[in-house]
Amino acid sequence: MNAPTARLLRLAVRDFRNLAHVDLAPPPDGLVVIGENGQGKTNLLESIYYLQILRSARGARDQDLVRFGTDTFHIGATVETDGCHEIGVGFDRPQKRKRARIDGVVPERLSDALGALPSVMFSPADVELIAGAPNARRRFLDIVLALSAPGYLGALQRYRGALARRNAALREAARSGRASTASVGVWEPPLAEHGATLWSARRAWVASVGDRFEQLCHDIGESANVRIRYVSTLPSGDPPHAAVAGALAAALDEKRALDLRRGLTHVGPHRDDLAITLDGHDLRVFGSAGQHRTAAIALRMLEAATFTERSGRAPLFLLDDPFAELDARRSSRILDLLTRDGLGQTVLAVPREVDIPIELTRLDRLRVVAGSVTPFSGT
Repeated sequence: MNAPTARLLRLAVRDFRNLAHVDLAPPPDGLVVIGENGQGKTNLLESIYYLQILRSARGARDQDLVRFGTDTFHIGATVETDGCHEIGVGFDRPQKRKRARIDGVVPERLSDALGALPSVMFSPADVELIAGAPNARRRFLDIVLALSAPGYLGALQRYRGALARRNAALREAARSGRASTASVGVWEPPLAEHGATLWSARRAWVASVGDRFEQLCHDIGESANVRIRYVSTLPSGDPPHAAVAGALAAALDEKRALDLRRGLTHVGPHRDDLAITLDGHDLRVFGSAGQHRTAAIALRMLEAATFTERSGRAPLFLLDDPFAELDARRSSRILDLLTRDGLGQTVLAVPREVDIPIELTRLDRLRVVAGSVTPFSGT
């Protein structure tokens, strides 16, 4: 039996990127947004996804999301998850302040509003998950686990705070020429403690999805053996938390002299990576554009499956021209995989009407031109 799905019942967007004023009531199955490049279709999907991670899907700063000539943006929605909820999030550029509201209540911490609308966004930019730098893959892991693994988000926030302070102490030591191990070392116990939580959760998730990742790539059409593994300087295996924390503390101690010389922390989860190989070779280096896209879509499918399994509810699917650079055979197989377990509510963005896959032609259609969203007339 398919899991119930998260649904977007109403969306109101004000002054987000080039979207001045958008009001939608998506049907239960979803809709298709049609628009040429630069008109705002991706911005519309990004505004919906903002309700999931409270930041830009494309890494932009909040102040750069405010429409030109205005000072604030606001996104409001009525969603159906474990019940019917009202969500609002806005950003004030002059005050540099972001605020969220859930069912009329401002959460004590902004992070308490994360995941208010479970969703997964598929985009051609996802190729950076495979072909890009390690920080893109770490960000992917952090988002998946922050939204699905209890305790991960808090550990991530505390780890980043301790890391920033240790790096600041390292830079100060480099500037002053006085190597103060005490001012640096004071941040190493929290780095070790919270870093161990991140390491264990990441490694456990990657180990749990490894076989499914390989199978998904095969089902999409990849004949080579595609594998995924977590790469770290810390011990392999499945040691207890205390052992991981101890190993990280020892590594920080060992690298302290190097860190003091260079003003940077060189060991820890912030340096780890998600390695993806094709017949044993680095897919990032040796894979084709189609193989990169295949692996990236498989990662997004695993993200969606993780949310479904850990929450009991399938996320909203946001598909931003997802089959660009893929041949028709792989595109068809991806849709078969997405619909096999029930796709749920879907918002698809494509440049032209002919780009709508036959499996999604039943969806209502809208047109986006210069940030204005109107019913699609077919002309």
